[in-house]
Amino acid sequence: MENPENWNIYKASRTIKRRDNTLYNALRSIYEDSIFVGEIAQLWPELPLLANLRCGLWYSLKFHSTCYFKSTDGHTNNWSFNTSRLNLHVALLAGQKGGCMIVDSTRKGKRFPDSMSKTIPIWTCVLNRAIRNYRTRFGLTGSAGKNESNDSTECRNTINEDSYSWDCSLHLPLWVSNTERALIEERLDGWTKDLEVSGADIASIALSLKKPLRPLWISQKTVIWLNEVPDCDSWDFTPIILVSTSSPSSNFQQRTTSEFSWRYIAGAGDDEESWARGLSPTLFWKHAYDLINSGPDTCNKTVADIVEKDRVYRAQRGENAPQISIKPSKSSVSSGHFPDQEQLDLEPVCMNIDEKSYDKNSIYWLGETNLAVGTTQLAKDASGVYCVLSCDLETNSSSFKESGANLNLSIVSSKFDRSSLLRNLPSAVNFAKNNLRKGKKLLVCCNSGEDISICVCLAILMSLFDDKGHFDEGRFFNETRINKLELRRRLVFICQFAVNARPSRGNVKQVFSFLCGGNIAITS
Repeated sequence: MENPENWNIYKASRTIKRRDNTLYNALRSIYEDSIFVGEIAQLWPELPLLANLRCGLWYSLKFHSTCYFKSTDGHTNNWSFNTSRLNLHVALLAGQKGGCMIVDSTRKGKRFPDSMSKTIPIWTCVLNRAIRNYRTRFGLTGSAGKNESNDSTECRNTINEDSYSWDCSLHLPLWVSNTERALIEERLDGWTKDLEVSGADIASIALSLKKPLRPLWISQKTVIWLNEVPDCDSWDFTPIILVSTSSPSSNFQQRTTSEFSWRYIAGAGDDEESWARGLSPTLFWKHAYDLINSGPDTCNKTVADIVEKDRVYRAQRGENAPQISIKPSKSSVSSGHFPDQEQLDLEPVCMNIDEKSYDKNSIYWLGETNLAVGTTQLAKDASGVYCVLSCDLETNSSSFKESGANLNLSIVSSKFDRSSLLRNLPSAVNFAKNNLRKGKKLLVCCNSGEDISICVCLAILMSLFDDKGHFDEGRFFNETRINKLELRRRLVFICQFAVNARPSRGNVKQVFSFLCGGNIAITS
């Protein structure tokens, strides 16, 4: 072990950070921040609460739905409007409910993540511009009053006023510089055109929204007078309330209760693979009371117990339940002390079989294509499905219905194998073609239902369906030169139904490589 006297500032700070970023500190920080989220949600109880994946999902027991706005799309000089993450269901939901609230957090030193500071403001602005163009193009605004009589001048003026007052300006928080604002504004028209040619259902959003979208920002430093909370209907816009859970002040880092002393971690829910030890947001909230009251000394043991019991329970149901392996922390090794090997108490517990995990409890049918996408967990109980294409690395075949029309492909994420999906796509497409031509309904599933299965469906739609969404066994594909624009259009089509779709860039690139590699043979 290296002598601490020889450490430089970097090594010392890293050691202190590892010591402070314990599992209990993270869970306790999340729990404390969730109280703030609950207080804000009660101010506008009529508005649905959404979690921005994945970090935001930790901060409340109940979410209406989820969304996926990436901070990288808002990083300085890397601004982007990504048509593979349109989140159109958020706009539709806001139109139906009069607005919505989105929860996320960020690390120490910032009040809001870039997803809230710039990504979502760009998204609302681009959608507003596309909606205005649609309303103008199809005469839903000012032109409606042109042929009216003079007696209806007031009505005509109201309609014309609505045409010009549809707010399409870019609303950014005050801490974004004017220089950065100007650079973003230069790109807005191009992003609007990208949205309009992507095949997104702008019509449904235009009909749903009565007022333009506009972001509002709320953090733990925001001052709200409880006797003056405005009604959402009183605003001349549809609010997208962005709730950042993190406490940005360093004055609150060290906290003490009557039982424990612990250190607050801002944005503790971020990067869960590095600290959660297999614990999921659903499991956390199911056992939150026990975990918070277990204290720092026994928290790791309690979490290991909970995770193992859940794994055994899922394995008994035939679900994919791999063993969780935890590496010893560097801080414990460097200090020369190893954690005690305590025997886990594996007494039987009563598990709730009706446990829900938001968007993961649904199978999404892709229009009239006879294709569906979902999680492997739901495949065995899916109704109306005649064949299953599973993309899990480990799949228990006994969990599926007895049928010859099932195919298991061991596909891993592009993070672990850059060509795993590419190697398996020919088998997947041929399996889909042989079953779809017989009129069978096909479910494509993977462990999350968000990435690999989405990309397999994308390859099937591109290879076997024409641009109108009709199954043609590959004729349109063989006669057409595939480009990235068409790929994005099909992906937007999928996302209209599978609202939880989060295809990784590496997997989408493998789909494009497969499609550019050659024609799909039409078998008789």
